[in-house]
Amino acid sequence: MVHVGVAGARGRMGRAVQHVLETRDDVICALRFDRGEQPDFGSCDVVIDFTTPEASVALAERCAEEGRPALIIGSTGFTPEQAAAVERAARRIPIVRSGNFSLGVNVLMGLVQQAAERLRAKDWDIEIFEAHHRRKVDAPSGTALMLGEAAAAGRGAPLESLRRPMREGVGEPRESGTIGFSAMRGGGIVGEHSVVVAADDEILTLSHSARDRTLFARGAIEAALWVAGRPAGLYDMQDVLGFRQG
Repeated sequence: MVHVGVAGARGRMGRAVQHVLETRDDVICALRFDRGEQPDFGSCDVVIDFTTPEASVALAERCAEEGRPALIIGSTGFTPEQAAAVERAARRIPIVRSGNFSLGVNVLMGLVQQAAERLRAKDWDIEIFEAHHRRKVDAPSGTALMLGEAAAAGRGAPLESLRRPMREGVGEPRESGTIGFSAMRGGGIVGEHSVVVAADDEILTLSHSARDRTLFARGAIEAALWVAGRPAGLYDMQDVLGFRQG
């Protein structure tokens, strides 16, 4: 039985995680807390955190200092400095960090990488579209960036060298091999992601739709079961699902 703590317990994702925990018989919700509180982690094997980058970094640093518990981090929008802080914490504790805990999205990443590997950059352009609810403040989403990284890996280059900002106004023609992004914010959209791979005479579209936040909560709980007892290190859902070995 794995004892799980929930950070941001009153938030939308925190409530979703608690709801799923209540339906399981292999995990126990041992702790609930929110920003500003200083909980005792003694009862927890793993803490699931869908809050903000700032709160996630502070939580990771505290857990690393105490040497426990393990962390599942689903926050997105990290700066390079914040991401580096999480990486440093992972030298002391096991951390699973992912921009998306959906099984479907992680399979989509593999398909996107394969498409980018097999379709020549000279002839096929890649565009990534994402849509989320009006309250989401970071763009592109963490999932869109994950999909971009998968496409860039298929093209054999880092995303930073291929990524292009959202278009506006009159600019230059598209550069061959680049990866474009666009985003929508509105209503209560849980999450929509599409990767369009376009040639002159055909278009391939790979997409995923999230219908309910519980799918992310279920994935995070599977990650919590997997990471409990693991050695210190920074992991992601590709590790949890067994797509990456070693």
